[in-house]
Amino acid sequence: MSFIDRFLPSWRSPVRVIEKAITWIERVEEWLLVSLLFAMIAVATSQVVLRNLFDMGLLWGDGAVRVLLLWVAMFGAMVASRNDEHIRIDLIGRMVPEAYQRVFGRICCLFTALVLAVFGVSSVQFVHYEYLDQTKAFSDVPAWICELIMPIGAFTMTCRYIFLALRRV
Repeated sequence: MSFIDRFLPSWRSPVRVIEKAITWIERVEEWLLVSLLFAMIAVATSQVVLRNLFDMGLLWGDGAVRVLLLWVAMFGAMVASRNDEHIRIDLIGRMVPEAYQRVFGRICCLFTALVLAVFGVSSVQFVHYEYLDQTKAFSDVPAWICELIMPIGAFTMTCRYIFLALRRV
């Protein structure tokens, strides 16, 4: 092993580090999705049981379920966008000749990234206005904290669709 090989990592090492980081991020996303879904089901179920059996409920329960639903939806969309497995209306794509499927797929990914980028910018503005208004989501939890998943999810999916478009070379 030469001096350079010993002290300078090969070009494959950074690729492996990035691949491991992406795998770790994907696992965290899946774990958070499952945990949030479980929490949402637990709070909703407890609300139903408390209301029907004990004629009471959690004051913050309904608001928490709404916020958890938003987070579950955004994490679910992020997980689905990872490999282009989202729900789509594919009417035009079926009519495009086989020779142009790759180009059409690339255009669709870029259009999806554009729509998500617009949603991301709009959601940043929305969260900022909620911060300025100091709106409460439930209990004393500020709404802007609960809504942060919208720009985070939108920009994550924007990046993923740009990478998917580039991968369709």
